[in-house]
Amino acid sequence: MRETLRAWNESLETFVLEVIFDRRTGKRAALMRGFLFGSSKLFTVAIKFRRFLYDHRVLRDATLGVQVIAIGNLTVGGTGKTPVVEKFARALQDEGRKVAILSRGYRSRPKPIHQRVLNRLLLRNDTTPPRVVSDGRSLLLDSEVAGDEPFMLASNLKDVVVLVDKDRVKAGRYAIEQFGCDTLLLDDGFQYWKLRGRRQDVVLVDRQQPFGNHHLLPRGTLREPPSHLARANVIFITKSDGQTAELRRQIQGLNPTAGIIECIHQPLYFEDVFTGERRDLSVLAGKKVAAISGIAQPESFEGSLLKLGCSLVYTKRFADHHRFRQQELLNFINRSKKRQADILVTTQKDAVRFPKLDRRDLPFYFMRVEIKIQSGADDFQDCVRRICFR
Repeated sequence: MRETLRAWNESLETFVLEVIFDRRTGKRAALMRGFLFGSSKLFTVAIKFRRFLYDHRVLRDATLGVQVIAIGNLTVGGTGKTPVVEKFARALQDEGRKVAILSRGYRSRPKPIHQRVLNRLLLRNDTTPPRVVSDGRSLLLDSEVAGDEPFMLASNLKDVVVLVDKDRVKAGRYAIEQFGCDTLLLDDGFQYWKLRGRRQDVVLVDRQQPFGNHHLLPRGTLREPPSHLARANVIFITKSDGQTAELRRQIQGLNPTAGIIECIHQPLYFEDVFTGERRDLSVLAGKKVAAISGIAQPESFEGSLLKLGCSLVYTKRFADHHRFRQQELLNFINRSKKRQADILVTTQKDAVRFPKLDRRDLPFYFMRVEIKIQSGADDFQDCVRRICFR
């Protein structure tokens, strides 16, 4: 039943995304587009009204007495946020800060439904401690319980505390009291206005689709109007190709004071999904490769493989955050063999959602990437120093 519901949700999500980006035609798509457009207008009013309530202190935010860095997007998915969070965490740790990453754990396993319903009926606060993905020493939860991004961050950052809870004020307080943290990184936190204090807002803008289709959810992919970029202290242009003069002008028109940093997602190495063996990037050169992914923008991932000198003989795409089943991977392996693939490749974000496989007919790697700053490095260092020594 659970698998059936998940498959239905993914099918609906795929259909809606095709409608949003005008890749679907016909009467049904037109009706859905009209419904989404009307809903988008209501969502816009709701977002602006909620911001008004926070700005005028009708809705109160909290201060925990530590430095807060919120890293997020204006749009939904695909900007490459997780490596930027990782880069900030490493830089802050290097400057002597005790860092905790706070995530809401998108598509992590929810708390028991009876507990959630009871809390709502009794109008009581949820006092359950946040989920500790990493205590800064050990990885304590798997990706299904923690969520993909928190698990990946905890795997890559062995000495950073990673907590999951929708209430990040509660999670922040827990990080301070239990682990002595003095710096809180809000993963996907630009829209989390409940936690303020000494806060820096870092916003990622994808060069390829900076403002989506310029519609707010659910007709488009914008979470809030582009004018709200004015709240940002630092803006990252991700997947930069250096041809960003027009995008920079747009950003500076919305926020003339924020530092602008351009970066790319640079492949580091390949790692065997099941054994952990690492291979140099040259392992793909001249090889026939099959790629599988369940991410928001698979084109970017597949393009990065081609740049390494391979030929893509087969690609399989699933919905973002798809939780893979063993049979799906076996089907992928069989079809890849029929296309005479030499190597199978996926993303690290997808690899954390793979089940164990008994069959390993072909080498199966995930690509490890990191953020490389192309321009604005001084702005990044200034941002880190401002956080550490203000």
